[in-house]
Amino acid sequence: MARLDPTKRPMCQIAGRPFGGGKLFVLAGPCVLETRALALSIAEELRDLCAARGLPLVFKASFDKANRTKASSERGPGIDDGLTILDEVKRRVGLPLVTDVHLPDQCATAAEVVDVLQVPAFLCRQTDLVLAAAETGKTVNVKKGQFLAPWDMRHITAKCTSTGNPNVLVTERGTTFGYGRLVVDMTGLEELSKTGHPVVFDATHSVQRPGGADGTTGGERRLAPVLARAAIATGEVDGLFFEVHPDPDRAPSDGPNMVRLDEFGSILDGLIAVHRAIRSPER
Repeated sequence: MARLDPTKRPMCQIAGRPFGGGKLFVLAGPCVLETRALALSIAEELRDLCAARGLPLVFKASFDKANRTKASSERGPGIDDGLTILDEVKRRVGLPLVTDVHLPDQCATAAEVVDVLQVPAFLCRQTDLVLAAAETGKTVNVKKGQFLAPWDMRHITAKCTSTGNPNVLVTERGTTFGYGRLVVDMTGLEELSKTGHPVVFDATHSVQRPGGADGTTGGERRLAPVLARAAIATGEVDGLFFEVHPDPDRAPSDGPNMVRLDEFGSILDGLIAVHRAIRSPER
């Protein structure tokens, strides 16, 4: 089989630097911001793990988790306090940032601090939100809705580029299959590539069991590296998204599907090995 040509993979700019183009990159961090100290600690360790492996990293954390099963679930510190923490992470740790936005009027404010505005999967068809995110000029990461066919993502990325902003990422995070289950269609990754934008595989949300733990989201974190390796093996993935925490079972959000921080280095090593293998001359 012919060797994959990495120069044919799409690229985008994040914080003035190229991402993609055949080089694997990572978006990683905790699901939601908890404390300033914890955010700094996780960011520093992720920075060191990725730098040691030559992987460009964007630190991810949400200031608000608006999509919760129960009204009583923890949501995070909110936009003002959350952006204050993220700004300190950026200044002290030196990483570009990605965070979720849920409302059009959050976009300009968040863009003052973060480098990538992330449109959550359930909101990917909300035109006003997508356009507001793109109009900031920041990179936009649109997560494919659990309800959406992969070929329909081209219409959403077209909304982004209609603003004159070419810097768009498209993320696969599983598709609804019955009640409380998600599946990943690996053939859909090729369809996402047809948008012409870098494709990100969200390994940890893909193993969610939404609402599957009596009013909270369950998950199978042990399967996240398995799906990530399979996704990379398709040759259609440019970036990987992982939610990572030092003690996932005590995390306020998405604990069952987040991977442990102390295991993340070995997970990355396995993923790098697959990425190299599919690009080897002997393939």
